[in-house]
Amino acid sequence: MKYEFIITSDNSGLRIDKFLSENIPGKSRSQIANLIDSEDVLINGKATVKSYKLNTGDIIQVNIPEAIELEATPEDIPMDIVYEDEDIIVVNKPKGMVVHPAAGNYTGTLVNALLYHCKGNLSGINGVLRPGIVHRIDKNTSGLLVVAKSDRAHVSLSEQIKEHSMTREYRAVIYGHLKDEQGSVDAPIGRSTIDRKRMCVTDKNSKNAVTHYTIIEEFKDFSYIKCVLETGRTHQIRVHMAYIGHPLAGDDVYGPKKVITELSGQCLHAMKLGFVHPVTNKYMEFSSDLPDYFEKFLNKIRNK
Repeated sequence: MKYEFIITSDNSGLRIDKFLSENIPGKSRSQIANLIDSEDVLINGKATVKSYKLNTGDIIQVNIPEAIELEATPEDIPMDIVYEDEDIIVVNKPKGMVVHPAAGNYTGTLVNALLYHCKGNLSGINGVLRPGIVHRIDKNTSGLLVVAKSDRAHVSLSEQIKEHSMTREYRAVIYGHLKDEQGSVDAPIGRSTIDRKRMCVTDKNSKNAVTHYTIIEEFKDFSYIKCVLETGRTHQIRVHMAYIGHPLAGDDVYGPKKVITELSGQCLHAMKLGFVHPVTNKYMEFSSDLPDYFEKFLNKIRNK
């Protein structure tokens, strides 16, 4: 799709990214910035920059490339399968693996591995890039998640998540010491208006979020805790712990600037997962041992 604008005195002095985001339907300033960076925006026949301020008489030409339909492809990637039947599959995801394809990660994801293993037999409710995915854990969070192989399983599991009836228990290492042995963080979470890649505790465009925690072991500078999710918001445990002043060790987004690089991301493991089987209606619960990276870090801080 192509657009052309001739600037009048009414818009003289405006930044080009602001002008275009207000005059091209459905395009944000960040999307406009990407078009400018890829030289799909020309001013008087020449490439420009997003900070350019418009002048009366400028001719702006915008080319919006046709969207490319992306589809996840099967890849022979080993998986730690905890349980599988014709409707569901429970997987122990390693740290560093992305759950489903997205910008910057179209291969090597859990979905690519699942498509190969299941020969494409995954629920199609969530589309071609997220087949079977009913809940996620972050790239650098390890642990259990359940995937729907059939649409009936997808509907049932999604409803359990919506009703907060699914058991999701995590282990984490946080900075410092909590005041109480047990407690809860009840604070709404929404996307940051400053950095769209971050979540934060906010009353604006947010959803209620509740995390329950229990201290397992304390060290000189850290604490080892159990976290149980009542809700399941994006980055919930990471955001809530940072909000109360105890960010997760290794968290390069919500933690201190001096990151513990040896952890390669937050020290967080989805240890227990429980739900009612979508067909048999029997409650099932699965547990996962702490991975090597987690145990190694615990032993290191124990010996300090």
